[in-house]
Amino acid sequence: MKNLFIFLILNLLLVSFPSEMQGLNPYEEYIDRYASLAVEHQAEYGIPASITLAQGLLESGAGRSTLASEGNNHFGIKCHKEWKGKSMLRSDDAPDECFRVYNTPEESFRDHSLFLRRGRYLPLFDLDITDYQGWAKGLKKCGYATDPNYAARLITIIERYSLYSYDANGGMDAEETSAFIRSMLVSSHPVRRSRGLHYVVATPGDTYATIAKEFNLKAKDLLAYNDVKKDREIKAWEEVYLEAKHETAPEGVVSVTIGEGESLHSVCQRYGIRESAVRSLNPKIKDKAGSVVKLR
Repeated sequence: MKNLFIFLILNLLLVSFPSEMQGLNPYEEYIDRYASLAVEHQAEYGIPASITLAQGLLESGAGRSTLASEGNNHFGIKCHKEWKGKSMLRSDDAPDECFRVYNTPEESFRDHSLFLRRGRYLPLFDLDITDYQGWAKGLKKCGYATDPNYAARLITIIERYSLYSYDANGGMDAEETSAFIRSMLVSSHPVRRSRGLHYVVATPGDTYATIAKEFNLKAKDLLAYNDVKKDREIKAWEEVYLEAKHETAPEGVVSVTIGEGESLHSVCQRYGIRESAVRSLNPKIKDKAGSVVKLR
């Protein structure tokens, strides 16, 4: 009876929102393609499907990053000393770091699951499979990424696309869950805090004007807070500050490397620093991947 009710609801949604169902963006296409695999890995390895999907979406840019498109590496896993397979060099936390290369995306998903079964991540498996927030924060605490807002990005992606539905899907298979999720996309932006600053994480299609309207702010003020001269579409999963950023870097952060797909602006957003302050420390900086940026 429950599945019949869900089936009827899904059919009503397909009739009511035909344009949404037909015109998927790259993130929705990625979810459609890999949701079943993430659910299978949840059953086999005990990693929430929502976490696997959110990490894949974030790390690979929905499968469009060079690392994913050329190396089938969807999770940004570096070589480490135990890796004996093919590799490629990309700039990330440092210039020209070694990353694993796989024959297929499926190999990448499997290696990601095995990677998280290593000792440093074992405390995560004490968490409930539906505790996606705990998993996201735990991944950051265990050192999966150096990005200070990594957990917030994962949580935003999971909540934006209701990916938690895959963790305990109530009898729906992955295909049914995907259709249901597309009808329930979250359009609001939860306010988060980093270094005492209030910010939101941008989702695909956001502009500074739309976020300013949502929070009843003047567009020109929001642009100034974020070191932007005119309204534009914001890079997906980037911070948008609702107040002026700091003039200094966080304690302990001396320098960072501009990674692939990043810019000096995105580095400043990551750490909540005004771009003018960073440029004053780096008057000859080249705004490209591999450049080392002094923050102090």
